[in-house]
Amino acid sequence: MKKIWVIGSGIMGSGIAQTCCQAGYHVSIMDTDGPCLDKAVHNIERALQKLEKKQLLDQKAADIFANLKKETSFNGAATADMVIEAVFENITLKQDIFKALESICGLDTIFATNTSAIPITDISAAIAHPQRFLGLHFFNPVHKMKLVEIIKSLATSEDTVETARQFVFTLAKEPVVVNRDSAGFIVNRINGMAFLEALRLLEKGVASVEDIDKAIRLGLGNPMGPFELMDLVGLDVVLNARLNIYNETREPAHFPPGILKNMVKAGYLGRKTGKGFYDYT
Repeated sequence: MKKIWVIGSGIMGSGIAQTCCQAGYHVSIMDTDGPCLDKAVHNIERALQKLEKKQLLDQKAADIFANLKKETSFNGAATADMVIEAVFENITLKQDIFKALESICGLDTIFATNTSAIPITDISAAIAHPQRFLGLHFFNPVHKMKLVEIIKSLATSEDTVETARQFVFTLAKEPVVVNRDSAGFIVNRINGMAFLEALRLLEKGVASVEDIDKAIRLGLGNPMGPFELMDLVGLDVVLNARLNIYNETREPAHFPPGILKNMVKAGYLGRKTGKGFYDYT
């Protein structure tokens, strides 16, 4: 594979695009939101320059950045070997994207979604050739986190899985294969329960945000506490992921506490808005 298309220029999309560029791929990053796309590309360039100053790159930052192109429509995706979608967690939006791509891309193009909680089979149901569709779940920040979850749908072919595994290795990352398409997959299924329990402890007044985070960092050796991590991921992303898992399982333990829903309604989404469980202004 040589050409990678990334759909979505948010934190995850730009991180995936940067990582693919650093691995030597020709990368197109596409978004219909021009200002968001420009900001993402600018941030990628700055990030590469910082890595170059720290002598963490094998090539010059300018040479890596030259592998990146901006796109505002799907038309150029016809030559892509792999398309990785990293847009907002909305199943209808994701399905519409892949239906549009299927009329443009060849049958050899692998389709991947970076969803963190929506079942892969549900998304791939919208396309005619689901055997070339799978989940590639990267973790934030993409350039640092080594893990990528590869999620099979009921229809994903073994050839598609193996190609994805080899692709992940070329990014200097480690794949794990999720054989059963279950919302939340592995990490988010487990980590999400920790989020919910931390929120319940906060609602009950058992301890403060700061002390819960401190307890998890020092007691379990985690680099970040649950509230710090939720602020980094985005409280809206956390809420949608938890609701997706609850809607699939209907298990009460997965239902998000009111404090999370209220913060999202108020626009306190974490680092990206300047305020979440902590104030970043």
